[in-house]
Amino acid sequence: MMKEETKEPQYQTCVEIKNKVGLQSLGLMTNQVYYDDPRRLTFLLSRYKFVSKIMSGKDQVAELGCGDAFGTRVVQQEVGSVTAYDFDPVFVEDIKQRQVSKWALEAHVHNILDGPLPRGRYNGVYSLDVMEHIIPEQEHLYLQHIAQSLEDDGVFVVGMPSIESQEYASPPSKAGHVNCKTGKDLKKVLEKYYENVFIFSMNDEVVHTGFLPMAHYIIGLCCGPKRDKK
Repeated sequence: MMKEETKEPQYQTCVEIKNKVGLQSLGLMTNQVYYDDPRRLTFLLSRYKFVSKIMSGKDQVAELGCGDAFGTRVVQQEVGSVTAYDFDPVFVEDIKQRQVSKWALEAHVHNILDGPLPRGRYNGVYSLDVMEHIIPEQEHLYLQHIAQSLEDDGVFVVGMPSIESQEYASPPSKAGHVNCKTGKDLKKVLEKYYENVFIFSMNDEVVHTGFLPMAHYIIGLCCGPKRDKK
């Protein structure tokens, strides 16, 4: 068999890693995204990059609503550990089937509406593209249980499509969206649970502090969970 060698030696590592651990696969959800609309992967990874820098240096971090956890490695690069949670066993099983030792990830099935995260409090929790799927009548359970899952000095990052974006969203993108908000409304509800809330705009892969009504995606950065919230 002919030896597989690249023309330039610095790229031979690509072949060596493929032969050692195989080709890394997309997750169950990102496989669909890459097939239908590849550019969306750039948006997804940009959100994880933002979270990774906010959480940088944290010892124990949790991701709530991880889906296939394709972007979670970006956060793992910056923190001590990430524990992933999703309410759908299909996605959690997909994560477990794609495990590699370098990026070992603890993943569990949990519905945040039923109670706080079951493995104690975390220094940071992030939840991307989850809140918009929770009906307004139950969002207090989502926010209350996350706040209860944080240490007193913990940080929470939440991201969702803006209500303004839904006019332009594709049917697959907005399927199940029952609770999108304006940036102003997201800040208002988060302030019920946190002492400090900062809202960021996002358009495509760029996170910024621009005019919220023109944002396609909005991100809330929350510090200081209020312990007297009922």
